[in-house]
Amino acid sequence: MSRLADEAFCVEYIKEIRGKDPGIGGGKLWEMYNKKFGKEHGVGYNRFYDILEKYNLKVRKKKRRARTTNSDHTYPTYPDLTRELIPESVNRLWVSDITYIPFWTFPERGIYDFCYLSLVTDCYSKEIIGYSVGATLATLYPMQALDMALKRIKDGRFLNDSLIHHSDRGVQYASYEYTGRLKSLGIKISMTETGDPKHNAVAERVNNTIKNELLKDMEFFSIDGVKAALEAAIDFYNNERPHMSLDGMTPVEASKQVGEIKKRWISYREKAIKEVVA
Repeated sequence: MSRLADEAFCVEYIKEIRGKDPGIGGGKLWEMYNKKFGKEHGVGYNRFYDILEKYNLKVRKKKRRARTTNSDHTYPTYPDLTRELIPESVNRLWVSDITYIPFWTFPERGIYDFCYLSLVTDCYSKEIIGYSVGATLATLYPMQALDMALKRIKDGRFLNDSLIHHSDRGVQYASYEYTGRLKSLGIKISMTETGDPKHNAVAERVNNTIKNELLKDMEFFSIDGVKAALEAAIDFYNNERPHMSLDGMTPVEASKQVGEIKKRWISYREKAIKEVVA
């Protein structure tokens, strides 16, 4: 195949993946392309970025914000159990969080509202194992996400007192309903001790990936529309999208591993933990 034909082939693939993940970055696209077509139609890293530039296929980031965490409550809170923890298998550490997604209510008048996405992510594999979308910040929706995650566990493996559930100190996660469910199953409860997003970094990164990559520039006109888009987006995220923190594997591929997974970047947190433990 000629260089121009390779280029056209590459552009078509980029457009296909962007149809599933509008905000996916160039590095992950290059990783996916060469993983699938590298033997016959391989493209170098620099040339791949030149193609993105030439065809105006680079993405731009934008931010929109809504408050999702209310820590002003009287429920008991719990210490952070994750500071020195590096999970080496699935079902060792789950992280949960809530983020918002805007949708138009009266587009002709420029009026929109928010719905709220509750997520549970396995910290080892980065797989989204539970999610729910609601019109409010009621505890019902994080509970639904948790129950979805629990249904994936077989043979009672989470009942061996090794699973930790980590979240912020929001009223939903501190509620007696939510903490009672965790306690009834022998799941340890861990919470951030400040409002610093770094203390729930994996959950925050997943939130960012959902809003600013997978759903980038999408417009919604109902909560049902959001739900339909999320189902496809999360399926792509779990089964097709490579992670540099998983040595290029997808979350589903990583979920089958045991032991430390090589990262394609330096985790100074993990490096510091290992130095303390050594």
